[in-house]
Amino acid sequence: MELRDLKSFIEVANHKSFTHAAEHSFLTQPSLSKSVKKLEHELGVELFDRSTRHLYLTDAGHIVYQQSQKAFAALSELNVLLDDLRNIVVGEIKIGIPPLIGTLFFPKIAQQFYKKYPDISLELVELGAKLIGRLIEDAQIDVGIVVLPADETKFNVVPFIQDEFVLFIHKDHNLAQKTTVTLQDLKDEKFILFTNDFTLHDYIIQACEGQGFTPSISYQSSQWDLIIELVSSRLGITLLPKSIFDRQNNKNIKMIPLENPTLYWKLGVITKKDAYQSFALKEFLNMLFTEFT
Repeated sequence: MELRDLKSFIEVANHKSFTHAAEHSFLTQPSLSKSVKKLEHELGVELFDRSTRHLYLTDAGHIVYQQSQKAFAALSELNVLLDDLRNIVVGEIKIGIPPLIGTLFFPKIAQQFYKKYPDISLELVELGAKLIGRLIEDAQIDVGIVVLPADETKFNVVPFIQDEFVLFIHKDHNLAQKTTVTLQDLKDEKFILFTNDFTLHDYIIQACEGQGFTPSISYQSSQWDLIIELVSSRLGITLLPKSIFDRQNNKNIKMIPLENPTLYWKLGVITKKDAYQSFALKEFLNMLFTEFT
């Protein structure tokens, strides 16, 4: 059994798809498939249920997944402990950030950290906040910047940045002339949301339900820029943080503030409770809290 085969298996399990796993790794779909089949042959079990559109772990797959996570966590911590023992300011920090947060904040964060610690690499893992939480629990990534709330029984949680949600709408929409809107004004609209791997998906639905209606969802995407383009094509409306408006340049899009209630986008930095933190990770966290809050 080879570690690279276990790593390929974990990638496929995390993404529930050979195709998506290939898109988020440096491996091709055929090589991932070959590694998983090799592992199944060596262990004498089927690791995935392939009878549905998405791949799901079998009972044997769950056992192999959990034990593989423990093995990689132990190996990762070994390198970190030795680097800290030698007082070498090198290493790698794996950071989980949803794509929207990555677009707004990560370039500046990476630039600032590189100036101080050029020999510490930052690896960005762009997934929804729900998946990021699971990866931190399994010690696959070191730190995450996620939409709050987060489970404080599992994570150390520090508030990071706050922004307001606003309406993104086509400039010719019948609501486009309003100076402010309420959620009630949107009850008959088609919503374009992030997929349900993202905390924002649930947050928007719950906010609407709190105002007495369930939003009608026309499209879902994991990419904020695609959501903007769908709004520009008059396929629906969306609610996004105000700060994203300056990052898009679509002239068909108009931004309108929300009121009654105002919705807030609250971000937090999370790490695994009681987990060892390397010198590099401590310095990274210190930089986030001193320079970006």
